[in-house]
Amino acid sequence: MTRSIIPQDDKCNGWYQLLSDPAPPNRLNTHTDADWLVIGAGFTGLAAARRVAELRPGERVVLLEALRIGQGASGRNTGFVIDLPHKRDLEGDDLARKQKLLALNRGAVDDLETLVQRHGIDCGWSRAGKYQGAVGERGLKYLDHYERLLKEFDYPYRRLECEDLSPILGTRHYAAAIYTANTALMQPAALVRGLGETLPDNVDLYEHTPVVNLTRLDGQWCATTPEGEVRATNLLLGSNIYSREFGFLRHRMLPVMTFASMTRTLTDEEMGPFSAAPHHFGLTPADHAGTTVRLTPDRRLIIRNQYRFVPRYHDDLSERTRIRQGHRESFEARYPELAQVPFEATWGGACGLSRNYTAFFGRVGDNAWMSGVHQSVGAARGTISGKLLAELATGQDSRQLADMLAVSGKPALNPPEPFLSLGVKTRMRQAAWASRSEL
Repeated sequence: MTRSIIPQDDKCNGWYQLLSDPAPPNRLNTHTDADWLVIGAGFTGLAAARRVAELRPGERVVLLEALRIGQGASGRNTGFVIDLPHKRDLEGDDLARKQKLLALNRGAVDDLETLVQRHGIDCGWSRAGKYQGAVGERGLKYLDHYERLLKEFDYPYRRLECEDLSPILGTRHYAAAIYTANTALMQPAALVRGLGETLPDNVDLYEHTPVVNLTRLDGQWCATTPEGEVRATNLLLGSNIYSREFGFLRHRMLPVMTFASMTRTLTDEEMGPFSAAPHHFGLTPADHAGTTVRLTPDRRLIIRNQYRFVPRYHDDLSERTRIRQGHRESFEARYPELAQVPFEATWGGACGLSRNYTAFFGRVGDNAWMSGVHQSVGAARGTISGKLLAELATGQDSRQLADMLAVSGKPALNPPEPFLSLGVKTRMRQAAWASRSEL
């Protein structure tokens, strides 16, 4: 299928801007054959390519990335690798399913930590845990519900009220928060770049090499790029929402973009209110539509909120001014004494959602497998599902693989346009209005 939309870098990603310039990209400019073709070098594709190369050391793996590693969605998140089941997964009644999700997420955290330590990847990796924060009455109701779920799940946590919380977060804006200890924090663009630089020798990585046409021809997968072509026996898709451009899970994915803004580095004086901070922290909102906050190891503050439905996978750049202003209002509500601190970057990152909150994992065609629609938790889910997708494709058997198959499903069909866009945008506006006190 010919691809109508090619990923583009808007050059706004604050995480990527902090990295040193990479070596010139290795582009595919010839016709080549491989045993395995992996499309997409984000968390899923990198894990899939690494694992299949480990399991089949005598076979050639080609990994194609449309951008530079770190410029896409995996390098644009807020830098959390969370072990807990996410949002509605945690709210479900099936305890066995929650335990499977927890085990899979912890496997992802452990796998990434092992690779970071083994290869010395400089990405600010830390098992710092995370805070789930509530601002007002609405947030506190969500926080109380979250606490009940943790108790039912028998998951250890610590609740902090404003007096104990404010020296950590550097603000009295939050009424309370719940701390859980097993989340890892990191610099996502640095992490995925490091993962790409340390792939096994039988993986050939090509960047700035988008797939413009993908077909099944004479029992092989044929991927055409602007300057070359790959023919491979097996196909692993780590391209998430872009996979529908190749005909996979069409009309079953909702491309949604979330936005973040990052300050410059804070001075010693500006760091004064963070008297109990262990040099960085991560906070997610108890109200799902609220604001995420991070203090990075290099003393930058990040504010993330606001969502947009992006059917063509990118936002209207003219809207960035309004989004940035919303971030500024959220920032100054929390840190009025830092009102003079400017934002250095504002960016968005696209993720794949589904109407029934179901992620996909499995076979999508002859010798073709895919993992995607990760419900905005791609760092953990993408990493573990990419690894297990390679195991599924190579005929392995494990408890982790059985758990992944058990917790995966088929995303629901979307209604046709224009009803889809109208419905999604209306729901997002309603959620933003209801959660305005937590923004």
